[in-house]
Amino acid sequence: MIKVSVMYPNKAGARFDHAYYRDKHMPLVQARMGSACRFYTVDKGLAGGAPGEPPTYVAMCHIYCDSTEAFQAAFGPHAKEILADIPNYTDLAPVLQISDVVVGQP
Repeated sequence: MIKVSVMYPNKAGARFDHAYYRDKHMPLVQARMGSACRFYTVDKGLAGGAPGEPPTYVAMCHIYCDSTEAFQAAFGPHAKEILADIPNYTDLAPVLQISDVVVGQP
């Protein structure tokens, strides 16, 4: 299984609408990807590693798929629509990473 992490760096003055991201954008991603998106999680940054330190990322999501190829085949045809939705909830540029899940819940 792979995990696609989309992370939004915490920058002073940036705009991020968590409700829109949770209630509109991520359900759109899941609907377009269909069964290739086994499940996803959404995180809201709370704090950094030291007391009083701001979070490194204001938000992130993790999309779980069987393989990189499955993700690309499901996301690719809808990428333009999904990416066009980003300005509806943020002015930040997302950072993406695809990881192999080596330990996780069964």
